[in-house]
Amino acid sequence: MPMMLPDSWQAALGGELDKSYFQELTQFVADERYGHRVFPPEEQVFAALEATPFDRVKVLILGQDPYHGEGQGHGLCFSVRPGVKTPPSLRNIFKELRDELGHPIPDNGYLMPWAEQGVLLLNAVLTVREGEANSHKGRGWEKFTDAVISAVSARPDPAVFVLWGNYAKKKLPLIDTERHAVIQGAHPSPLSAKLFMGSRPFTRIDEAVKAQGHEPIDWRIHDLAVTAG
Repeated sequence: MPMMLPDSWQAALGGELDKSYFQELTQFVADERYGHRVFPPEEQVFAALEATPFDRVKVLILGQDPYHGEGQGHGLCFSVRPGVKTPPSLRNIFKELRDELGHPIPDNGYLMPWAEQGVLLLNAVLTVREGEANSHKGRGWEKFTDAVISAVSARPDPAVFVLWGNYAKKKLPLIDTERHAVIQGAHPSPLSAKLFMGSRPFTRIDEAVKAQGHEPIDWRIHDLAVTAG
């Protein structure tokens, strides 16, 4: 599988690709692709890093692993391509945005507009076998994405780290909490939605981004449906 880091991340992460764990990970994913369907496609494994350059990260939202259904995972956590049904966790995120900030629920779950504004939508594990959640867990991706988190934490420019759910909260020791803001809360999954809904995470993120002197994030996702006529 092609393992070409985006140019903006080369200095921060380039050394990871030469480490033995990453060589083993590369071979594992290649073997998986030979015998199974694996998401996202090869060219989208680093899509989150491509969409959000290293020096432009204002917010880092951490997911767990890619969606494992047909056409879903495309390299940005919680996001799906246009035309793909919005998954339950993302629907709950949109409901919270509606209730919290008044943004209408969009007809799509494509979060690229967030990524292009500096929201790094990072999964802890970057690949998955079709139909088998967490199937690539523990194979090395976590070491790589821990390096991503640590690299953002080490930057002089502060960022906002968003840790939803117990899995994400375990990454807190990687973050310099004296220089960066950390927003913790329940995961938007239906299993914990009652705790997520009403927690006002986006207001808290907005306040932290503003306090760090960055331009605010426009959280609206616009409808993609084209009106005939």
